[in-house]
Amino acid sequence: MRVPRRGGKYEEDRREAVEIFKEVECVVFEQDTKKEVGRSCALSASPHAAGAGPGPGENQTTAIIDVNPPRGTRDFPPDDMRLRTWLFHNFREVARLFAFEEVDFPVLESEALFIRKAGEEITEQLYSFEDKGGRRVALRPELTPSLARLVIQKGKSVSLPLKWFAIGQCWRYERTTRGRRREHYQWNMDIIGVPGVAAEAELIFSIVTLFKRLGLTASDVGFKVSSRKVLQAVLQCYSIPENLFGEVCVIIDKMEKVPLSEIEKKLTSIGISLEAIKGLVQVLSLKSLPQLEELLGAAGDAVADLKQLFILAEQYGYSQWIHFDASVVRGLAYYTGIVFEGFDRQGNLRAICGGGRYDKLLSTFGGDDIPACGFGFGDAVIIELLKDKGLLPMLTHTVDDIVFPLDLELQGPAAMVASTLRQKGRSVELVLENKRLKWVFKHAERINASRLILVGDSEWQRGMVRVKNLSTREEQDLKVDELE
Repeated sequence: MRVPRRGGKYEEDRREAVEIFKEVECVVFEQDTKKEVGRSCALSASPHAAGAGPGPGENQTTAIIDVNPPRGTRDFPPDDMRLRTWLFHNFREVARLFAFEEVDFPVLESEALFIRKAGEEITEQLYSFEDKGGRRVALRPELTPSLARLVIQKGKSVSLPLKWFAIGQCWRYERTTRGRRREHYQWNMDIIGVPGVAAEAELIFSIVTLFKRLGLTASDVGFKVSSRKVLQAVLQCYSIPENLFGEVCVIIDKMEKVPLSEIEKKLTSIGISLEAIKGLVQVLSLKSLPQLEELLGAAGDAVADLKQLFILAEQYGYSQWIHFDASVVRGLAYYTGIVFEGFDRQGNLRAICGGGRYDKLLSTFGGDDIPACGFGFGDAVIIELLKDKGLLPMLTHTVDDIVFPLDLELQGPAAMVASTLRQKGRSVELVLENKRLKWVFKHAERINASRLILVGDSEWQRGMVRVKNLSTREEQDLKVDELE
């Protein structure tokens, strides 16, 4: 049985194609556009249009749902997905430059992996529940504990040092603000098995490398650097028990978010004397290493580590990006040494990234005492910052070829042409519906196609197709195996 031709107007479409190919630009008549819009509006207004409700005899009960994603979460339509893919590509490219290997972990983990010290904000923000097997599980709020678990699991089968990175979605139930969401993607890079500050220097330089790739400079962003050992030295001076150290750090990490009186009240509630609180506040106000050295002396580990880090930063060439700030402690209890935060110098956004040394985390989970350090870098804040700076790229959907059969009988040959081009690595849009040529030209412009390939009856009988370069408007007939 002969398949009807495209609307019975094959010759008309051929004549139309010839006329359009002669034009310098494709013109879509306003009248045609209005007709299409009018038709769409009529369909939408129809009581029995798709999605408009039940027709006669159908169930009259319709469930209405909120089509927005849950508060604090995001959809990624094509424009946003292109931006996310671009950012992740930069994450991966920097990791490649620094010879890191990619890993991944389950989004759902045992709740116990994240329950550590009372008072940690991250513990209070868990999305956790009991599964059908009676196990307590949680959506991961961060990646570092999962990394530590994997390192312990692999045991002696991997050789130290390890340089691993991951890009994963994290979940925290927290108040949503600009750059702060309840789900976000995080880029982590970690070095396992290197005890010296050379590891921290390398990690900070990897972030500087990313900033430069994204168009940011040292006048746009910087790093605040300190050490948990600074606070440890102060607490020892006031004979504060070591078991309170983590909790003190968690409280102090909130200094920029709550009044000082609230910090003092919380420290007092866990048994810290007013004299010790006064000493802590004095230390936390320090903004230079010479001041710290004067207070603690030159022999302390904290001063030695920080001085070495700044020497390495000078040698790497990024000393202008970092400065000492004793108030940086990070809110996670597992940090043990150098800690750092990347920040927006205009102060409009929360921390861009943060990290530090966590030498005791693996042993806390039952593994060996292995030195480790790393950082987490979220996707939400950096996108906001790049938007503020006008540095977000204009990313558009692009297609190499659009293939259009001028007749319904030629749908099969058109599919063969598209398949041949795809095997050669070209992205191809195959027109699957009964469309007029004017629509095809407009669609090609919309998807930024480079070429239009027409599969017509007379050309196909000669084993050829007509190819039009949509940039130069040049056209030629080519055999299918000549298409590149």
